[in-house]
Amino acid sequence: MQGSAQMGTAVVIQEGDLKAQITYMKSILNERQYRCFLGTTAVSLGRGGQALVARLSGSSINTVRKGVEEVSNSPTAENSEQIRKPGGGRKSAATLHPQLHECIEKIVDGKTYGDPEKIIHWTTQSLMSIAEALYTDYGIKVSHTVVAGALEKMGYSKQMNQKMLQVGKPHADRNAQFEYINTTSKEYISEGIPVISIDCKKKENLGNFKNNGKEYRKKNDPRKVLDHDFLNKKLGTVAPYGIYDIDKNIGFVNLGTSHDTAEFAVNSILQWWLHIGKETYPKAKRLYINCDGGGSNGSRLRLWKTQLAEFAETTGLEVHVSHFPPGTSKWNKIEHRLFCFISKNWAGQPLIDIETVIDLIGSTTTNKGLKVKCILDENEYPTGIKVEAEEYDRVDIERIDPMPDWNYIISVKYLNLSTN
Repeated sequence: MQGSAQMGTAVVIQEGDLKAQITYMKSILNERQYRCFLGTTAVSLGRGGQALVARLSGSSINTVRKGVEEVSNSPTAENSEQIRKPGGGRKSAATLHPQLHECIEKIVDGKTYGDPEKIIHWTTQSLMSIAEALYTDYGIKVSHTVVAGALEKMGYSKQMNQKMLQVGKPHADRNAQFEYINTTSKEYISEGIPVISIDCKKKENLGNFKNNGKEYRKKNDPRKVLDHDFLNKKLGTVAPYGIYDIDKNIGFVNLGTSHDTAEFAVNSILQWWLHIGKETYPKAKRLYINCDGGGSNGSRLRLWKTQLAEFAETTGLEVHVSHFPPGTSKWNKIEHRLFCFISKNWAGQPLIDIETVIDLIGSTTTNKGLKVKCILDENEYPTGIKVEAEEYDRVDIERIDPMPDWNYIISVKYLNLSTN
């Protein structure tokens, strides 16, 4: 609800009604008549009327001001049939700069937040700073209002502060690690080095169980599922371990039926390399992995690093790993570029068996061209495997300052861990 003063009397304006009226008038008036209508409306609203009309109509403030001037100078102007010739008028920013959205995405990519289960993001950068970066980095000169409109079309929105479920104080090196991952990823991608984001999606019980979400069915004919979620031991569970190629927008899921261990995690990366990576990057000598700091690919796990050493020897790839700081797993790109779309694709559909899961994961796509391959991994991955210090010391690890616990390179100079 918007209030404005006119001739000393407070007038309450229902913005929704006014916007509907503006939309309707636009559909029946020619361009000049519509501009004069906007001017007349702005004048009737009094102080602040021009800004309000511009916002509700989506027109520039200059268009509204011109309408005010035309109405003031010629009371009958809005009845004129004169309009500009077809194709006349100022072109939109998107028309003048077809790469605008792509450039904005690159600018805000490293400074973006959002719920990975939703396709809505918000940026910590101001509109002015983005507009400045567009001009400095890409030679695109647009106003901050154009940036605001572009962000809205791209799925970004203004957000109020929201408490996040992170326990304790954020790590002091959190932002520095974000910047390191972002900068290193961009450098590697520009050099043709594969950059992947990895994680294991939560385990799913197989069976005719309720799966959150909705699907289209005949009216009053909901899908009937069991009224409990107890594990069906015959069908078991599945653990989808995902690998997402950040540059190519290609996802790979190794669907495990055993435990989520470091051995399972590294074998999933190996299967990605054999099925997709090797063909996509035939000249690659290094692989850059972005992952969480905990779980089966945790930064403190010796087994994770020894398995990566075996992977390096098998593939001939030097492995560079960067872990996200504690409590920041939501910002791992695989969460909001692959897993959320998988969840969306199977929403409301019971995961009744392995074939159904593989089919739903493999059919996941987006309007940006995401492709996903899913394979079944029926290997057994025992838990409780310990790596002794002597065995661990054979792994050639180069730790990278200033955050050596989170960033390290495992060389292909591998010493066979199975030998005595």
